[in-house]
Amino acid sequence: MAFRRKSKDAKVRLLGDVALFRLCTRRELDRIASLAEEIEAPEGKVLTREGEPGWEFFVVAEGHATAHRGSRKVATIGPGSFFGEMSLLDEGPRSATVTADTDMHLLVLSSRSFSQLIDEVPAVARRILRGMAERLRDSEQAPTH
Repeated sequence: MAFRRKSKDAKVRLLGDVALFRLCTRRELDRIASLAEEIEAPEGKVLTREGEPGWEFFVVAEGHATAHRGSRKVATIGPGSFFGEMSLLDEGPRSATVTADTDMHLLVLSSRSFSQLIDEVPAVARRILRGMAERLRDSEQAPTH
């Protein structure tokens, strides 16, 4: 894989475009960027497995993945998309299996880093909860098949 590491400004811009963090200030985004690790995942890599515990949240910088519940495809995930946000809150079981369709470059925030962030900057929790509520509301209004 030939991905280049993102500058801090590029990480902040990417995180600021993520619905979950859209309401965060530049200072808060700077802190989130400093806590987020960059990883590369090869095509075919299982990033999360349905039913298994989760301890991290992913933001896609480059590449594409597919989410499945059982054998049913539930989402295609591309640059600027995110997944695993529920694990930031409860470290509970994953709701879907996400597999890299291409080589991927990801920002990863662990639940431990997230807890540190919330301890340091409690206002972020309110902003993220609003972002999660928006996402839940959008999913409830999406057509079902």
